Amino acid sequence: MKKLDLVFLWHMHQPDYRDHGAIVGAGDTATGEFVLPWVYLHAMKDYVDMAAHLERHPQIRCVVNFVPVLLDQIEDYAQQFTTGRFRDPLLRMLATPDLAHIGEAERQLLLATCFRSNHVTMLAPFPHYQRLHDLYEVLTQEGKTASSYLSGAYFSDLVTWYHLAWTGETERRRNPLLAALMSRGEGYDANDRKQLLASIGELITGLIPRWRALAARGQVELSSTPQTHPLSPLLLDFRCARETLPDAPLPFTAAYPGGRSRVIAHIEAARLSHARRFGAPPVGMWPAEGAVSEDFVRHLAEAGSRWIASGEGVLKNSLVASGIADPRAAYHPWRLERAPGLTLFFRDERLSDLIGFDYAKWHGRDAAQHLMLQLEAILDAAGENETPVVSIILDGENAWEHYPYNGYFFFDDLYGLLAEHPRIRTTTYAELLAQPTPPVATPLRKLTAGSWVYGTMSTWIGDEAKNRGWDLLCEAKQSCYRVLASGRLDAAQIAAVETQLAICESSDWFWWFGDYNPSAAVASFDSLYRRNLARLYSLLQLTPPAQLDTPICAGSETASGGSMRRVTVSQS
Repeated sequence: MKKLDLVFLWHMHQPDYRDHGAIVGAGDTATGEFVLPWVYLHAMKDYVDMAAHLERHPQIRCVVNFVPVLLDQIEDYAQQFTTGRFRDPLLRMLATPDLAHIGEAERQLLLATCFRSNHVTMLAPFPHYQRLHDLYEVLTQEGKTASSYLSGAYFSDLVTWYHLAWTGETERRRNPLLAALMSRGEGYDANDRKQLLASIGELITGLIPRWRALAARGQVELSSTPQTHPLSPLLLDFRCARETLPDAPLPFTAAYPGGRSRVIAHIEAARLSHARRFGAPPVGMWPAEGAVSEDFVRHLAEAGSRWIASGEGVLKNSLVASGIADPRAAYHPWRLERAPGLTLFFRDERLSDLIGFDYAKWHGRDAAQHLMLQLEAILDAAGENETPVVSIILDGENAWEHYPYNGYFFFDDLYGLLAEHPRIRTTTYAELLAQPTPPVATPLRKLTAGSWVYGTMSTWIGDEAKNRGWDLLCEAKQSCYRVLASGRLDAAQIAAVETQLAICESSDWFWWFGDYNPSAAVASFDSLYRRNLARLYSLLQLTPPAQLDTPICAGSETASGGSMRRVTVSQS
């Protein structure tokens, strides 16, 4: 009987939302204040739910990718809950005993923050929360000063409901406190908020141990990404962007200074981080944004990675460049001669995007059954001796707020159907490679550089704002080289510089630069990126250049708004 191996890879990532501040004189004023709350909100809703779905269905196996910079922030939040000293302003508001006497800045923070969600699935289903929003809308029409009529009781209900709306469905079913608060609907007092805060703290502090336990029992393979999610192929060579777009404009600077050593440092830091948290280095890696190049893949192989995964668009471009015609190319692994010991897997774009974009509009059971039919069709079309390997890869946190009940019924039906299916087996890449007879990897003569977005690098380089962001980073990196070579910094100062440099190298800054994104969201990332660069100069004991005072994206507003990560990626 023919069988199919199915690998889910759920990618968990949020960039570093902490404002690490600036250095003033000899004193470091950095406080690590969280500018945006998405790490802990996704943790208590999505990272918890995704673990719970697997705990309910122990027959299901999958790969879960945690980026080290996300784990750093989860541990940061866990420490905040342990000490009770919150550096996230929204958590401080939830913990504030008397919301009737907060200042105007705090009132505006709550009004600007506590309606940021998918209103169809996370606000409209709750009449009391909807009423708070309706009242806010009425007062907004009357002008900004009208909000002064809002009472402490309003803000207490608002901040409570926002956190209730961001709880995962599995936790609502398990935790009687959440059920009681949601049933009451209004009139929340300081004690209610205190209990809710404690409940959130338990979820956050128990999150990494929970995933560690799933990995320890063999149900989950935990993988990683280079430390702060950098676009490593571009750090190595800007020109790789032209492998798919020959006329792409590139930054003024010809190449990122010292990019090779930086990529090696990011890979090694991720492997050490993973080993410290989970007992051993990861067997494989999901490159940031699925972005690969032949040079980068070789570095991953040399570092000990046994597998990597990327987007199907990269595979299609590589097949054309290699002169290979293979209609089932995505359903078996590949290997590169330049990267011995490393196996490459590629994402099934259509199936992954059905989950990321379409199934949220379906009834959960119908969506699950439809996906099963797609998998059965792939299996039925396979040769007699072929065992297809299907990779479904997408963000593990962002799609679910578009689903009713945070995707609870979709996962319950899907995992239940998969557990019972006689011909489809969920597995992991490490498990596949550890088999006595692992899947045969087909030689790929040429790997065309690209990412899981369009199969190109265009989301991170090539337009005026993105290229300016790279030039600013290149200039800062040149300053790093000169100062570090001078020998005037001690070991602790050098470590601080390298940590800050890694933050500045994250791919997320360049993703957000562009007029296709909401201007307020662009402004938030624009501002934080320039503050991070300014802090890097200060750590080098240099005066930050005046150009860092000017927004990178023309016309961006000094504001914040909207969820700071996209749902997932698609070529549509």
